[in-house]
Amino acid sequence: MTKKSGKIFLIGYRATGKTSVGRELARMLGRAFVDLDDKIENAAGATIADIVMAKGWDEFRRMEREALADIASNSKKTVVACGGGVVLHEDLMEQIMNSAIVIWLTAPVEIMHKRISSDSKSATRRPALSGQDTEREIIEIYEQRKPLYERFSHFEIDTFEKGPFQLAQEISEAIRYAR
Repeated sequence: MTKKSGKIFLIGYRATGKTSVGRELARMLGRAFVDLDDKIENAAGATIADIVMAKGWDEFRRMEREALADIASNSKKTVVACGGGVVLHEDLMEQIMNSAIVIWLTAPVEIMHKRISSDSKSATRRPALSGQDTEREIIEIYEQRKPLYERFSHFEIDTFEKGPFQLAQEISEAIRYAR
């Protein structure tokens, strides 16, 4: 792996722990933390669900792309928790792969489903991507995106049965040995 900037991007499907692990990793490494979904919501003055309902997924993806490009272009040492669909911006992800460390957080489908179903923020932060029930949607969309997660990551970390602190330690070790 070539020398990377001070940025670490966490990617993966919904409810794999990107935000909670990202916060802990940033704290542990003494870096700034950015949640890409928060950045989009703050800029829009609306929740993701409201953006999607009012303007559609295409507009949300445009806003996501703009926010991602902005973060990628600044020089701050940052840990970034990305939304699950960020890998759809393939050209930007190629650039990010060459200039930052990208970690793919994974979890079994049943765990992602359980986490989404039990999270009170899911209604506003994770609007449906299709008209299917949540578990079927997870299986379908995850399978579509899995090759992109694999392509646009330097490391894969399984978040099942591990807490944010343990995962942040694991990522920190992986990064240390990669340099």
